Amino acid sequence: MWLYVGKLCQRLNQRPYFLTLKVCVQKLHSEFTDSNYGGLYPGHIPTTHIQKALLAVGSGVAALQNPYRHDMVAVLGETTGHVALINLRDRMRNNPEGYTVLTERPRIRLSTLDLKKMASLPDGSFGREYLRFLEDNHVTPDTRADVKFVDNEELAYVMQRYREVHDLLHTLLGMPTNMLGEVAVKWFEAAQTGLPMCALGAVLGPLRLNTSRLQSLFTSLGPWAVQNGRRAHCVLSVFYERRWEQSLEDLRQELNIEPPPVMLSATDKKST
Repeated sequence: MWLYVGKLCQRLNQRPYFLTLKVCVQKLHSEFTDSNYGGLYPGHIPTTHIQKALLAVGSGVAALQNPYRHDMVAVLGETTGHVALINLRDRMRNNPEGYTVLTERPRIRLSTLDLKKMASLPDGSFGREYLRFLEDNHVTPDTRADVKFVDNEELAYVMQRYREVHDLLHTLLGMPTNMLGEVAVKWFEAAQTGLPMCALGAVLGPLRLNTSRLQSLFTSLGPWAVQNGRRAHCVLSVFYERRWEQSLEDLRQELNIEPPPVMLSATDKKST
């Protein structure tokens, strides 16, 4: 079945009208980004429903062809996630710590992290393990794009917070940034957040995995990720910046997240 779906998507992506649509949407996105649109927050680009639909379809096609096009993945999330963002915002409002996050609006950037202090924390602490994740996988929180197409200032922050928490979820779930690790995190996020972008990544991500990794996903990592995503407390309602000294194990227990059934290596980042 997966082979059939993969071949079907490949044929659709090769059709001229799909390629034309992708080029037009990328040009539209570029023109919006380069223009000085008045918005609800810095960087906001107001769009109509039709423009959002075009951006959603075009970014979806581009993300399908290359899941490492983070700019297209970001646009897809912003243009399809309105209902899910409202639900996430309400869950944060109904949680004391989540409400504090919404009120203070912290940002996870290199400029806001005390890397020296995090490096001095003991092994097993959340802050030290997060820093280890960044080092082992050669990633940085500064690569997360700013939100542009969400037409509500508070919901835009919820989307921004989701993006910046993504690497923290990798740490909590013990998943590296190779394709199998990313798909497992997407399965967790789809069950936890309800964002259509996450669901799409969870469905299409396995198409890029080889047979052995598909078996690992469907027999162990996938069920574990979905089960934990459904039963875990709202991961956006945690003020992570105040939890660096807490042990990773204790934070997992607090959020009702089980350790992964399989430990994956951070090597061979893009291998399938």
